[in-house]
Amino acid sequence: MTESVDIEGIDQIIDKYQAEPSSLIQVLLEIQAQHHWLPKEALERISERLQVPLTQILHIATFYKAFSLVPKGRHEIHICMGTACHVRGAQRVLDTVQDATGIKPGETDLDLRFSLDTVNCLGCCALGPVMEIDGKTHGNISVAETTEVLESYE
Repeated sequence: MTESVDIEGIDQIIDKYQAEPSSLIQVLLEIQAQHHWLPKEALERISERLQVPLTQILHIATFYKAFSLVPKGRHEIHICMGTACHVRGAQRVLDTVQDATGIKPGETDLDLRFSLDTVNCLGCCALGPVMEIDGKTHGNISVAETTEVLESYE
């Protein structure tokens, strides 16, 4: 399951920010977007090139929820569990996603197709229950629609 890290690609991202230590978060965000996670080899290269201690990079990478130190699926599913979504059936949507994918919140399936997380609010309470996949919002979603939406991703 280990994919080799394209050091040249990492260097291009770092060079885009002139290897400035102050650009650390931007560099991490771009690598995360490209790889769907932050591989150790990439973090070591960033540390070397930006001259920022690896421990500091790891502190930032574990502090922000946007970053992951483990591989994520090609499609990231977020289920809103906030009050408005909860009272409109978010738990049923979550149960359906778990049954369809075989994963629980915080997990990624073995073929790296889906990662699942719950969130407290997606900012569209009037559309509850809400499921977001790869940034696309699916509001007022029923259990049947949940399955259809999941099947439309690969």
